[in-house]
Amino acid sequence: MFVLRMLSYLWALPTTMLGLVFVPLAMLTRGGVRVVSGVVEVYGGWVEIFLRRCTLLPNGASAMTLGHVVLGRDEMQLDLTRAHERVHVRQVERWGPLFIPAYLTASLVLWMRGKRAYADNPFELEAFRCS
Repeated sequence: MFVLRMLSYLWALPTTMLGLVFVPLAMLTRGGVRVVSGVVEVYGGWVEIFLRRCTLLPNGASAMTLGHVVLGRDEMQLDLTRAHERVHVRQVERWGPLFIPAYLTASLVLWMRGKRAYADNPFELEAFRCS
């Protein structure tokens, strides 16, 4: 079991490394970092600005998963979205470095077919169904 858990962290590591970039950005801009059940949660400061302004959602995102790192606007949003974001953590453990390309490709195909790139994305549908 331990070996499988470590392999899942290793398989997700490329995506997790992207998320870890936000740790110093949060710390230098009055944000914070905590670890909950093996997942690094980063919130506030520049992370909040990023989630509000740099996502494709009209009002920004409350939270976003990058491997074993979850970005949140603040601690409350992390608490409210934890179940949903943990589904994405498990998805990254399955898809590894292919998760981001697969997620973006699914969104692009949906958008090109006139559907909702976020709400109809199968990765989001699974997360909403399981959370």
